[in-house]
Amino acid sequence: MTDKIDISNKVSLTDNAVKQIAKIIAKEQNGTVLRISVNGGGCSGFSYEYNLVQESANADDLVLGEKSAIVLIDSMSLEFMKGSEIDFVDELAGQSFQINNPNAVASCGCGSSFAV
Repeated sequence: MTDKIDISNKVSLTDNAVKQIAKIIAKEQNGTVLRISVNGGGCSGFSYEYNLVQESANADDLVLGEKSAIVLIDSMSLEFMKGSEIDFVDELAGQSFQINNPNAVASCGCGSSFAV
């Protein structure tokens, strides 16, 4: 019997996100990675936090990206982000990372907070 891998819970990065993360990290010290986490707060209940950090992945972190664009997501935040796609958009209103989260039942107008 073959085990099936459930890919619906995976978090993915778009090519645009990888390119932008690599561009940002290239200006930082060697070993810098982007840590994305979910915190309580924001106008819809939860908010995403983006931090450039000098740290290795913890045993329970999800590690995404490639050598020049590493993203870490802790296991608690991953529970809220399962199935999400992390994108970088460049629109008339501005540039930003956007997380397309299928678990969010509501979000604010700026897209930085959400409710589950």
